[in-house]
Amino acid sequence: MSTAQTGSSSKSGAAWRNWAGNVVSRPVREVTPASVEELTAAVRAAAEDGLKVKAVGTGHSFTAAAATDGVLIRPQLLTGIRNIDRNNGTVTVEAGTPLKRLNLALAREGLSLTNMGDIMEQTVSGATSTGTHGTGRDSASIAAQIKGLELVTAAGELIACSEKENPEIFAAARIGLGALGIVTAITFAVEPVFLLTAREEPMSFDKVLADFDELHAENEHFEFYWFPHTGNCNTKRNNRSAGPEAPVSAVSSLWEDEILSNGLFQVVNSIGRAVPATIPAIAKVSSKALSARTYTDIPYKVFTSPRRVRFVEMEYAVPREALVATLRELKSMVDGSDLRVSFPVEVRTAPADDIALSTASGRDSAYIAVHMYKGTPYQRYFTAAERIFTAHEGRPHWGKVHTRDAEYFARVYPRFGEFTDLRDRLDPDRLFGNAYLRRVLGD
Repeated sequence: MSTAQTGSSSKSGAAWRNWAGNVVSRPVREVTPASVEELTAAVRAAAEDGLKVKAVGTGHSFTAAAATDGVLIRPQLLTGIRNIDRNNGTVTVEAGTPLKRLNLALAREGLSLTNMGDIMEQTVSGATSTGTHGTGRDSASIAAQIKGLELVTAAGELIACSEKENPEIFAAARIGLGALGIVTAITFAVEPVFLLTAREEPMSFDKVLADFDELHAENEHFEFYWFPHTGNCNTKRNNRSAGPEAPVSAVSSLWEDEILSNGLFQVVNSIGRAVPATIPAIAKVSSKALSARTYTDIPYKVFTSPRRVRFVEMEYAVPREALVATLRELKSMVDGSDLRVSFPVEVRTAPADDIALSTASGRDSAYIAVHMYKGTPYQRYFTAAERIFTAHEGRPHWGKVHTRDAEYFARVYPRFGEFTDLRDRLDPDRLFGNAYLRRVLGD
Protein backbone atom coordinates (compact mmCIF):
# COMPACT_ATOMS: atom_id res chain seq x y z
CA MET A 1 0.00 0.00 0.00
CA SER A 2 1.16 3.55 -0.63
CA THR A 3 1.98 5.85 2.26
CA ALA A 4 -0.98 7.88 3.56
CA GLN A 5 0.46 11.05 5.04
CA THR A 6 -0.09 14.74 4.74
CA GLY A 7 2.42 16.44 2.48
CA SER A 8 4.23 19.67 3.16
CA SER A 9 5.23 22.81 1.35
CA SER A 10 7.80 25.30 2.51
CA LYS A 11 9.83 28.22 1.31
CA SER A 12 13.32 27.04 0.72
CA GLY A 13 16.31 29.10 -0.27
CA ALA A 14 18.41 26.28 1.20
CA ALA A 15 20.86 24.69 -1.18
CA TRP A 16 20.07 21.32 -2.73
CA ARG A 17 23.08 19.15 -3.60
CA ASN A 18 23.27 15.92 -5.50
CA TRP A 19 24.91 12.75 -4.15
CA ALA A 20 28.31 13.53 -5.65
CA GLY A 21 28.22 17.16 -4.55
CA ASN A 22 29.03 18.51 -8.02
CA VAL A 23 25.56 20.06 -8.61
CA VAL A 24 24.01 22.73 -6.37
CA SER A 25 20.73 24.64 -6.78
CA ARG A 26 18.54 26.87 -4.60
CA PRO A 27 14.80 26.32 -5.13
CA VAL A 28 12.50 29.04 -3.85
CA ARG A 29 10.01 26.43 -2.65
CA GLU A 30 10.06 22.75 -1.75
CA VAL A 31 6.95 20.57 -1.82
CA THR A 32 6.66 17.04 -0.43
CA PRO A 33 3.26 15.84 -1.68
CA ALA A 34 1.58 12.92 0.06
CA SER A 35 -0.77 12.17 -2.83
CA VAL A 36 -1.06 12.57 -6.55
CA GLU A 37 -3.71 15.21 -5.91
CA GLU A 38 -1.28 17.24 -3.82
CA LEU A 39 1.40 16.89 -6.48
CA THR A 40 -1.00 18.04 -9.19
CA ALA A 41 -1.99 21.03 -7.07
CA ALA A 42 1.68 21.92 -6.59
CA VAL A 43 2.29 21.85 -10.34
CA ARG A 44 -0.70 24.09 -10.97
CA ALA A 45 0.36 26.52 -8.24
CA ALA A 46 3.86 26.76 -9.67
CA ALA A 47 2.46 27.53 -13.11
CA GLU A 48 0.24 30.26 -11.66
CA ASP A 49 3.24 31.76 -9.84
CA GLY A 50 5.42 31.66 -12.95
CA LEU A 51 7.87 29.19 -11.40
CA LYS A 52 9.59 26.21 -13.00
CA VAL A 53 9.02 22.77 -11.47
CA LYS A 54 11.41 19.83 -11.10
CA ALA A 55 11.09 16.57 -9.20
CA VAL A 56 14.15 15.07 -7.52
CA GLY A 57 14.74 11.58 -6.19
CA THR A 58 17.86 10.69 -4.24
CA GLY A 59 20.14 12.92 -6.30
CA HIS A 60 22.24 10.13 -7.81
CA SER A 61 22.51 11.90 -11.17
CA PHE A 62 25.79 13.69 -11.84
CA THR A 63 24.11 16.20 -14.15
CA ALA A 64 21.82 19.10 -13.29
CA ALA A 65 18.80 17.24 -14.68
CA ALA A 66 16.78 17.87 -11.48
CA ALA A 67 18.21 21.27 -10.52
CA THR A 68 15.81 24.20 -10.28
CA ASP A 69 15.54 27.71 -8.89
CA GLY A 70 11.76 27.31 -8.84
CA VAL A 71 9.69 24.60 -7.12
CA LEU A 72 11.43 21.39 -6.10
CA ILE A 73 9.13 18.37 -5.73
CA ARG A 74 10.33 15.70 -3.31
CA PRO A 75 8.35 12.47 -3.81
CA GLN A 76 9.49 10.56 -0.73
CA LEU A 77 5.91 10.21 0.56
CA LEU A 78 4.75 8.76 -2.77
CA THR A 79 6.11 5.29 -2.10
CA GLY A 80 5.00 1.69 -2.04
CA ILE A 81 3.39 -0.90 -4.27
CA ARG A 82 -0.10 0.00 -5.54
CA ASN A 83 -0.95 -3.26 -7.22
CA ILE A 84 0.46 -6.67 -8.15
CA ASP A 85 -1.11 -8.37 -11.17
CA ARG A 86 0.22 -11.91 -11.20
CA ASN A 87 -1.85 -12.91 -14.22
CA ASN A 88 -0.24 -10.25 -16.40
CA GLY A 89 3.11 -10.32 -14.63
CA THR A 90 3.16 -6.66 -13.60
CA VAL A 91 3.58 -4.53 -10.51
CA THR A 92 2.50 -0.89 -10.19
CA VAL A 93 4.60 1.21 -7.84
CA GLU A 94 4.55 4.82 -6.65
CA ALA A 95 7.18 7.00 -8.32
CA GLY A 96 9.10 7.92 -5.16
CA THR A 97 9.75 4.31 -4.16
CA PRO A 98 13.48 3.55 -3.84
CA LEU A 99 14.66 0.62 -5.97
CA LYS A 100 15.96 -0.99 -2.78
CA ARG A 101 12.47 -1.01 -1.27
CA LEU A 102 10.94 -2.30 -4.51
CA ASN A 103 13.44 -5.16 -4.78
CA LEU A 104 12.85 -6.22 -1.16
CA ALA A 105 9.07 -6.03 -1.53
CA LEU A 106 9.10 -8.03 -4.76
CA ALA A 107 11.32 -10.70 -3.23
CA ARG A 108 8.85 -11.12 -0.35
CA GLU A 109 6.14 -11.66 -2.97
CA GLY A 110 8.27 -14.21 -4.85
CA LEU A 111 8.79 -11.81 -7.77
CA SER A 112 11.67 -9.97 -9.42
CA LEU A 113 12.58 -7.54 -12.17
CA THR A 114 14.36 -9.33 -15.02
CA ASN A 115 17.37 -7.04 -14.97
CA MET A 116 18.61 -4.11 -12.90
CA GLY A 117 21.54 -1.78 -12.37
CA ASP A 118 24.33 -2.26 -9.86
CA ILE A 119 23.06 0.18 -7.25
CA MET A 120 19.54 0.48 -5.84
CA GLU A 121 19.51 3.74 -3.92
CA GLN A 122 17.63 5.69 -6.62
CA THR A 123 13.87 6.16 -6.80
CA VAL A 124 12.12 4.22 -9.55
CA SER A 125 11.16 7.43 -11.37
CA GLY A 126 14.63 8.95 -11.10
CA ALA A 127 16.33 5.78 -12.29
CA THR A 128 14.05 5.26 -15.28
CA SER A 129 13.82 8.92 -16.31
CA THR A 130 17.59 9.08 -16.83
CA GLY A 131 18.00 5.66 -18.43
CA THR A 132 19.61 3.65 -15.63
CA HIS A 133 20.65 0.22 -16.88
CA GLY A 134 22.51 -2.89 -15.89
CA THR A 135 24.22 -5.30 -18.24
CA GLY A 136 22.48 -7.88 -20.38
CA ARG A 137 22.76 -9.87 -23.57
CA ASP A 138 19.00 -10.10 -24.04
CA SER A 139 17.45 -8.10 -21.18
CA ALA A 140 17.56 -4.32 -21.37
CA SER A 141 17.42 -1.30 -19.05
CA ILE A 142 14.98 -0.77 -16.20
CA ALA A 143 12.99 1.64 -18.39
CA ALA A 144 12.62 -1.06 -21.06
CA GLN A 145 10.75 -3.15 -18.45
CA ILE A 146 8.05 -0.48 -18.04
CA LYS A 147 4.57 -1.50 -19.18
CA GLY A 148 2.74 1.67 -18.15
CA LEU A 149 3.13 4.95 -16.29
CA GLU A 150 1.21 7.92 -14.96
CA LEU A 151 2.29 11.46 -15.66
CA VAL A 152 1.23 14.89 -14.40
CA THR A 153 1.48 17.27 -17.35
CA ALA A 154 2.18 20.99 -17.48
CA ALA A 155 -1.58 21.51 -17.80
CA GLY A 156 -2.00 19.93 -14.36
CA GLU A 157 -3.66 16.82 -15.81
CA LEU A 158 -2.95 13.24 -14.80
CA ILE A 159 -2.59 10.97 -17.83
CA ALA A 160 -1.97 7.25 -18.12
CA CYS A 161 0.37 5.87 -20.79
CA SER A 162 1.00 2.40 -22.18
CA GLU A 163 1.36 0.68 -25.53
CA LYS A 164 -2.44 0.96 -25.90
CA GLU A 165 -3.18 4.22 -24.06
CA ASN A 166 -1.40 7.39 -25.25
CA PRO A 167 1.19 5.19 -27.01
CA GLU A 168 3.10 8.12 -28.51
CA ILE A 169 3.70 9.52 -25.02
CA PHE A 170 4.58 6.07 -23.67
CA ALA A 171 7.19 5.66 -26.43
CA ALA A 172 9.05 8.69 -25.10
CA ALA A 173 8.14 9.11 -21.41
CA ARG A 174 9.79 5.90 -20.21
CA ILE A 175 13.04 7.88 -20.42
CA GLY A 176 11.62 11.38 -20.24
CA LEU A 177 14.41 13.34 -18.49
CA GLY A 178 11.69 15.09 -16.49
CA ALA A 179 10.91 17.11 -19.62
CA LEU A 180 7.43 15.79 -20.38
CA GLY A 181 5.89 15.93 -16.91
CA ILE A 182 6.24 14.46 -13.44
CA VAL A 183 5.90 10.68 -13.21
CA THR A 184 3.63 9.59 -10.36
CA ALA A 185 3.49 5.80 -10.82
CA ILE A 186 5.18 3.13 -12.94
CA THR A 187 4.00 -0.33 -13.94
CA PHE A 188 6.88 -2.77 -14.42
CA ALA A 189 6.96 -6.21 -15.97
CA VAL A 190 8.01 -8.74 -13.34
CA GLU A 191 8.51 -12.50 -13.23
CA PRO A 192 8.68 -15.21 -10.59
CA VAL A 193 11.87 -14.82 -8.58
CA PHE A 194 14.78 -16.85 -9.96
CA LEU A 195 18.37 -17.66 -9.08
CA LEU A 196 21.51 -16.29 -10.68
CA THR A 197 24.95 -17.78 -10.43
CA ALA A 198 27.66 -15.14 -10.45
CA ARG A 199 31.20 -15.99 -11.43
CA GLU A 200 33.77 -13.31 -10.69
CA GLU A 201 37.38 -13.73 -11.76
CA PRO A 202 40.43 -11.71 -12.77
CA MET A 203 41.38 -11.65 -16.45
CA SER A 204 43.92 -9.70 -18.48
CA PHE A 205 42.80 -6.67 -20.48
CA ASP A 206 44.03 -8.22 -23.73
CA LYS A 207 42.23 -11.52 -23.11
CA VAL A 208 38.93 -9.82 -22.22
CA LEU A 209 38.99 -7.82 -25.45
CA ALA A 210 40.14 -10.77 -27.56
CA ASP A 211 37.33 -12.93 -26.17
CA PHE A 212 34.72 -10.20 -25.70
CA ASP A 213 32.31 -11.35 -28.43
CA GLU A 214 32.41 -14.90 -27.09
CA LEU A 215 32.03 -13.81 -23.46
CA HIS A 216 29.06 -11.62 -24.41
CA ALA A 217 27.37 -14.36 -26.45
CA GLU A 218 27.83 -17.11 -23.86
CA ASN A 219 26.56 -15.22 -20.82
CA GLU A 220 23.21 -13.65 -20.03
CA HIS A 221 24.95 -10.83 -18.17
CA PHE A 222 28.63 -10.04 -18.66
CA GLU A 223 30.56 -7.05 -17.38
CA PHE A 224 34.12 -6.20 -16.52
CA TYR A 225 36.26 -3.55 -14.88
CA TRP A 226 39.62 -2.43 -16.25
CA PHE A 227 42.10 -0.85 -13.84
CA PRO A 228 43.91 2.06 -15.56
CA HIS A 229 47.73 1.94 -15.41
CA THR A 230 47.53 -1.87 -15.49
CA GLY A 231 46.70 -4.63 -17.93
CA ASN A 232 44.33 -6.18 -15.40
CA CYS A 233 40.54 -6.59 -15.32
CA ASN A 234 37.96 -8.16 -13.05
CA THR A 235 35.12 -9.92 -14.87
CA LYS A 236 31.63 -10.90 -13.74
CA ARG A 237 29.28 -13.37 -15.42
CA ASN A 238 25.70 -13.78 -14.21
CA ASN A 239 23.55 -16.62 -15.53
CA ARG A 240 20.28 -18.20 -14.47
CA SER A 241 20.66 -21.23 -12.28
CA ALA A 242 18.57 -24.16 -11.10
CA GLY A 243 20.27 -23.81 -7.74
CA PRO A 244 20.77 -24.64 -5.00
CA GLU A 245 21.10 -21.22 -3.42
CA ALA A 246 24.69 -20.59 -2.34
CA PRO A 247 25.02 -16.95 -1.27
CA VAL A 248 28.26 -15.12 -0.57
CA SER A 249 29.43 -16.11 2.89
CA ALA A 250 29.33 -13.52 5.64
CA VAL A 251 33.13 -13.57 5.84
CA SER A 252 33.57 -13.07 2.08
CA SER A 253 30.94 -10.34 2.01
CA LEU A 254 32.63 -8.49 4.88
CA TRP A 255 36.13 -8.84 3.43
CA GLU A 256 35.56 -8.30 -0.29
CA ASP A 257 32.40 -6.17 -0.49
CA GLU A 258 32.90 -4.01 2.58
CA ILE A 259 36.56 -3.93 3.60
CA LEU A 260 38.22 -4.17 0.16
CA SER A 261 35.63 -2.68 -2.20
CA ASN A 262 34.55 0.13 0.11
CA GLY A 263 36.69 0.67 3.21
CA LEU A 264 40.17 0.06 1.78
CA PHE A 265 39.16 1.52 -1.57
CA GLN A 266 38.17 4.74 0.23
CA VAL A 267 41.60 4.87 1.90
CA VAL A 268 43.63 4.26 -1.26
CA ASN A 269 41.61 6.85 -3.18
CA SER A 270 42.23 9.39 -0.45
CA ILE A 271 45.96 8.65 -0.66
CA GLY A 272 45.84 8.92 -4.44
CA ARG A 273 44.04 12.25 -4.29
CA ALA A 274 46.68 13.63 -1.92
CA VAL A 275 49.66 12.09 -3.74
CA PRO A 276 48.70 11.35 -7.39
CA ALA A 277 52.12 9.84 -8.15
CA THR A 278 51.21 6.83 -6.00
CA ILE A 279 48.16 5.90 -8.10
CA PRO A 280 49.82 3.57 -10.70
CA ALA A 281 51.46 1.52 -7.95
CA ILE A 282 48.23 1.41 -5.95
CA ALA A 283 46.31 0.37 -9.08
CA LYS A 284 48.60 -2.62 -9.62
CA VAL A 285 47.92 -3.82 -6.07
CA SER A 286 44.17 -3.00 -6.14
CA SER A 287 43.63 -4.81 -9.43
CA LYS A 288 44.90 -8.04 -7.87
CA ALA A 289 43.21 -7.68 -4.48
CA LEU A 290 39.92 -9.41 -5.35
CA SER A 291 40.05 -13.17 -5.80
CA ALA A 292 37.86 -15.37 -7.98
CA ARG A 293 34.56 -16.44 -6.44
CA THR A 294 31.27 -18.04 -7.44
CA TYR A 295 27.92 -17.67 -5.67
CA THR A 296 24.20 -18.22 -6.35
CA ASP A 297 21.40 -15.99 -5.06
CA ILE A 298 18.22 -14.14 -5.98
CA PRO A 299 18.64 -11.38 -8.59
CA TYR A 300 18.93 -8.17 -6.59
CA LYS A 301 21.56 -9.76 -4.33
CA VAL A 302 23.64 -10.63 -7.40
CA PHE A 303 23.07 -7.60 -9.63
CA THR A 304 23.53 -4.90 -6.98
CA SER A 305 26.38 -4.03 -4.64
CA PRO A 306 27.06 -1.36 -2.01
CA ARG A 307 28.77 1.79 -3.30
CA ARG A 308 29.91 3.98 -0.43
CA VAL A 309 32.98 5.61 -1.98
CA ARG A 310 31.80 8.85 -3.63
CA PHE A 311 32.88 9.75 -7.13
CA VAL A 312 32.02 11.67 -10.29
CA GLU A 313 31.18 9.66 -13.40
CA MET A 314 30.91 9.92 -17.17
CA GLU A 315 29.39 7.04 -19.13
CA TYR A 316 28.85 6.66 -22.86
CA ALA A 317 27.02 4.02 -24.89
CA VAL A 318 28.80 3.13 -28.13
CA PRO A 319 27.66 0.63 -30.76
CA ARG A 320 28.53 -2.77 -29.33
CA GLU A 321 30.69 -3.63 -32.32
CA ALA A 322 32.80 -0.52 -31.59
CA LEU A 323 33.57 -1.45 -27.97
CA VAL A 324 36.95 -3.13 -28.46
CA ALA A 325 38.34 -0.32 -30.61
CA THR A 326 36.97 2.35 -28.27
CA LEU A 327 38.43 0.75 -25.16
CA ARG A 328 41.83 0.24 -26.78
CA GLU A 329 41.86 3.93 -27.70
CA LEU A 330 40.95 4.84 -24.12
CA LYS A 331 43.77 2.71 -22.72
CA SER A 332 46.27 4.19 -25.19
CA MET A 333 45.18 7.68 -24.21
CA VAL A 334 45.65 7.00 -20.48
CA ASP A 335 48.95 5.17 -21.00
CA GLY A 336 50.31 7.99 -23.15
CA SER A 337 49.33 10.77 -20.76
CA ASP A 338 50.32 11.96 -17.31
CA LEU A 339 46.79 11.35 -16.04
CA ARG A 340 46.48 9.46 -12.77
CA VAL A 341 43.23 7.48 -12.56
CA SER A 342 42.44 5.61 -9.36
CA PHE A 343 38.96 4.29 -10.31
CA PRO A 344 38.42 1.29 -12.59
CA VAL A 345 36.69 1.71 -15.94
CA GLU A 346 33.37 -0.19 -16.02
CA VAL A 347 32.10 -1.94 -19.16
CA ARG A 348 28.59 -3.33 -19.66
CA THR A 349 26.19 -4.08 -22.54
CA ALA A 350 22.52 -3.79 -23.48
CA PRO A 351 20.42 -4.96 -26.43
CA ALA A 352 18.65 -2.48 -28.67
CA ASP A 353 15.31 -1.13 -27.41
CA ASP A 354 12.50 1.02 -28.79
CA ILE A 355 12.55 4.01 -26.40
CA ALA A 356 13.13 7.33 -28.17
CA LEU A 357 15.93 8.67 -25.96
CA SER A 358 17.30 5.41 -24.62
CA THR A 359 21.07 5.19 -25.02
CA ALA A 360 20.36 1.78 -26.60
CA SER A 361 17.57 3.09 -28.87
CA GLY A 362 17.71 1.12 -32.09
CA ARG A 363 21.16 -0.36 -31.61
CA ASP A 364 22.93 -3.01 -29.55
CA SER A 365 25.15 -1.05 -27.20
CA ALA A 366 28.19 -1.26 -24.95
CA TYR A 367 28.66 1.12 -22.04
CA ILE A 368 32.01 2.51 -20.95
CA ALA A 369 32.00 4.37 -17.63
CA VAL A 370 34.92 6.44 -16.38
CA HIS A 371 35.07 7.69 -12.80
CA MET A 372 37.14 10.00 -10.62
CA TYR A 373 37.21 10.08 -6.85
CA LYS A 374 35.17 12.92 -5.34
CA GLY A 375 37.30 16.03 -4.92
CA THR A 376 39.81 14.99 -7.58
CA PRO A 377 40.04 17.15 -10.75
CA TYR A 378 38.27 15.14 -13.44
CA GLN A 379 37.81 17.54 -16.36
CA ARG A 380 40.97 16.68 -18.31
CA TYR A 381 40.38 12.92 -18.09
CA PHE A 382 36.69 13.19 -18.96
CA THR A 383 37.35 15.59 -21.85
CA ALA A 384 39.90 13.22 -23.40
CA ALA A 385 37.61 10.22 -22.87
CA GLU A 386 34.61 12.06 -24.31
CA ARG A 387 36.58 12.90 -27.45
CA ILE A 388 37.11 9.16 -28.00
CA PHE A 389 33.50 8.23 -27.22
CA THR A 390 31.97 10.83 -29.53
CA ALA A 391 34.23 9.76 -32.39
CA HIS A 392 32.29 6.47 -32.24
CA GLU A 393 28.89 8.23 -32.14
CA GLY A 394 28.62 7.58 -28.43
CA ARG A 395 25.50 8.55 -26.51
CA PRO A 396 26.12 9.84 -22.98
CA HIS A 397 24.09 8.57 -20.05
CA TRP A 398 21.54 11.30 -19.33
CA GLY A 399 22.35 11.36 -15.63
CA LYS A 400 26.14 11.42 -15.89
CA VAL A 401 28.69 14.11 -16.71
CA HIS A 402 28.92 15.10 -20.38
CA THR A 403 29.19 18.22 -22.53
CA ARG A 404 26.92 17.30 -25.48
CA ASP A 405 24.08 19.49 -26.71
CA ALA A 406 20.87 19.24 -28.73
CA GLU A 407 22.69 19.57 -32.04
CA TYR A 408 24.82 16.53 -31.23
CA PHE A 409 21.87 14.48 -29.98
CA ALA A 410 19.88 15.21 -33.12
CA ARG A 411 22.67 13.44 -35.03
CA VAL A 412 23.05 10.34 -32.84
CA TYR A 413 19.38 9.75 -31.96
CA PRO A 414 17.19 8.98 -35.00
CA ARG A 415 14.05 9.71 -32.95
CA PHE A 416 15.29 12.88 -31.28
CA GLY A 417 12.85 15.06 -33.22
CA GLU A 418 9.98 12.80 -32.19
CA PHE A 419 10.80 13.49 -28.54
CA THR A 420 11.22 17.25 -28.89
CA ASP A 421 7.99 17.54 -30.91
CA LEU A 422 6.15 15.75 -28.11
CA ARG A 423 7.74 18.05 -25.55
CA ASP A 424 6.54 21.07 -27.55
CA ARG A 425 3.02 19.67 -27.38
CA LEU A 426 3.01 18.66 -23.69
CA ASP A 427 5.05 21.52 -22.24
CA PRO A 428 5.10 24.44 -24.68
CA ASP A 429 5.93 26.96 -21.94
CA ARG A 430 8.71 24.79 -20.47
CA LEU A 431 7.21 24.56 -17.00
CA PHE A 432 9.50 21.56 -16.43
CA GLY A 433 12.52 23.19 -18.03
CA ASN A 434 15.92 24.06 -16.61
CA ALA A 435 19.37 24.91 -17.93
CA TYR A 436 20.31 21.24 -18.46
CA LEU A 437 17.25 20.54 -20.59
CA ARG A 438 17.84 23.71 -22.64
CA ARG A 439 21.29 22.40 -23.48
CA VAL A 440 20.38 18.81 -24.29
CA LEU A 441 16.93 19.33 -25.88
CA GLY A 442 17.11 22.89 -27.17
CA ASP A 443 14.80 25.80 -26.35
